[in-house]
Amino acid sequence: MVRGLPGAASLARFFQKLNRLKPLEESSMETSLRRCLSTLDLTLLGVGGMVGSGLYVLTGAVAKDVAGPAVILSYCVAAVASLLAALCYAEFGARVPRTGSAYLFTYVSMGELWAFLIGWNILLEYIIGGAAVARAWSGYLDSIFGHRIRNFTVTHVGSWQVPLMGNYPDFLAAGILLLAAAFVSCGARVSSWFNHTFSTINLLTILFIVILGFILAEPHNWSAEEGGFAPFGFSGVMAGTASCFFAFVGFDVITASSEEAQNPRRAVPVAIAIALSLAAGAYILVSTVLTLIVPWHSLEPDSALADAFHRRGYSWAGYIVAAGSICAMNTVLLSSLFSLPRIVYAMAVDGLFFQVFAYVHPRTQVPVMGILVFGILMALLSLLMDLEALVQFLSIGTLLAYTFVAASIIVLRFQKASAPSSPGPASSGPLSKEHSSVSDHMQLVGAEQASAPEPGQLRPALRRYLGFLSGYSPGRVVTCALCILMASATTLDSVLIFGDSGLPHWGYILLLLLSSAVFLLSVLILGAFQQQPRQDTFQIPMVPLLPALSILLNICLMLKLNYLTWVRFTIWLLMGLAVYFGYGIWHSKENQREPPGLTITRYVVFPSGSLEETVQAIQPSSQAPPPAPSHTE
Repeated sequence: MVRGLPGAASLARFFQKLNRLKPLEESSMETSLRRCLSTLDLTLLGVGGMVGSGLYVLTGAVAKDVAGPAVILSYCVAAVASLLAALCYAEFGARVPRTGSAYLFTYVSMGELWAFLIGWNILLEYIIGGAAVARAWSGYLDSIFGHRIRNFTVTHVGSWQVPLMGNYPDFLAAGILLLAAAFVSCGARVSSWFNHTFSTINLLTILFIVILGFILAEPHNWSAEEGGFAPFGFSGVMAGTASCFFAFVGFDVITASSEEAQNPRRAVPVAIAIALSLAAGAYILVSTVLTLIVPWHSLEPDSALADAFHRRGYSWAGYIVAAGSICAMNTVLLSSLFSLPRIVYAMAVDGLFFQVFAYVHPRTQVPVMGILVFGILMALLSLLMDLEALVQFLSIGTLLAYTFVAASIIVLRFQKASAPSSPGPASSGPLSKEHSSVSDHMQLVGAEQASAPEPGQLRPALRRYLGFLSGYSPGRVVTCALCILMASATTLDSVLIFGDSGLPHWGYILLLLLSSAVFLLSVLILGAFQQQPRQDTFQIPMVPLLPALSILLNICLMLKLNYLTWVRFTIWLLMGLAVYFGYGIWHSKENQREPPGLTITRYVVFPSGSLEETVQAIQPSSQAPPPAPSHTE
């Protein structure tokens, strides 16, 4: 019996724990949640998550201060950038029909620690996002009633001046969050019905705005006399893109809900495509009519649409706009409260977060503890905090999740395909069935190897020209090329954003050319290796080019955030690391799989006359499940 391990071996095993993967074959159709959501339900959830208060507030602010009428181009570029991320989510959502979204996608391809940190950042994104929308909802309703709600609260409760705190307690925002949490806890069908209602009103309001807007349109407002179509030039269009990109954040609610979809392999990619198309069309059309109704430089940023109709003599239309805006904010609140508990549930089921959040109510079949706890937390934040200073903090968590999902697509495409799994739980069958499955899988793999190279190996047609790359183990060069791609993308984006002002002109051009060349070379090297065979589910085309472009755009937008955002992000990450190393790493389901003496029994196989005897030799007992695959490549 080995009492201890050398320091280097212990350290290697520790890093192996951090990078262990969640087996893909566990992602079956079996679930404790209720599969009751149709493609329409998922589509409207996605539309509700994307077409929110940003349509009524963000469009006017970007048009007046950043891009002018060229905000239309900003939305077009932002839609393309979002499409790249959405395609990656669609492939994972169809292939891994489980709740968890970016957290789960990272877990099955990149490793446990990275998955936990992505999930941890998504939690903050939804908590602050839900609280911020509740305060915006409260402020919008308060403005309709001439700020009587605020004045009543200040008079009878009081106000204060404390950093990061609101000027007064916002009881209306807290109340609407608690009410929304109560509806969501009633079950997926109930919350989906409310989302249908509010989304339908919102879409009808948008249709009304577009029709009346084109009737009142004056092309003169785009003329040179009013400043032209793009008064801030190309830089204004790209600056507007950075803001407009976050208008499309919210489609990941579709993948977060895939475990409750009736047919996730088909419904998830279809819902993402339709929802993103509807959102892009809504933003582009509304920004078009808004800048044609009145001159862009005279827009009121806080209530641009209602003010534009008022100035053209259609004050009654402002009430319709206000109703649509409130319904849009309600859909975003429902989206946040619907997605957040399911991310927490996925982390708790895997053992990385506190087990109480894995509880599913037997009647409603929803993770009720997550809904109640985080609903109350959102309500407290909206009651007391001034969230305007923290809103930009949402951006970095979303962009980081998008970046890791794009990288995960590349990793998964070049990994050896997992064994096919039965629809039932992974560990429910007798040992003889497990042996039969292993034997069938080995025969299948052997047949594939005889006819085609393994994923991660150099393509046969290129071995003549790139033979020096074929001597490495499958996946090793892919891993190195992906790391180089990430580093070169960061360098290229840094040069584009900061280099022009901080470097001499020749140095700027040289670094730009070098980083671009390395980025393209890494993409070409990845393309030279064998990918997994075509699956029967949706797959993003042009891998690794499209995921690489998504990574490049996401890192570019992250670098445009201010330094305070990075400081807050670092503090939140340190808190997450404390939770992971204090709880998650020890209670992880993958950690429970590993039998004692892992480093001896996993890698030593005693030859025997049959496969069954070999399996018995490497497994401590028939009750112990096979060890999780380790991320060593």
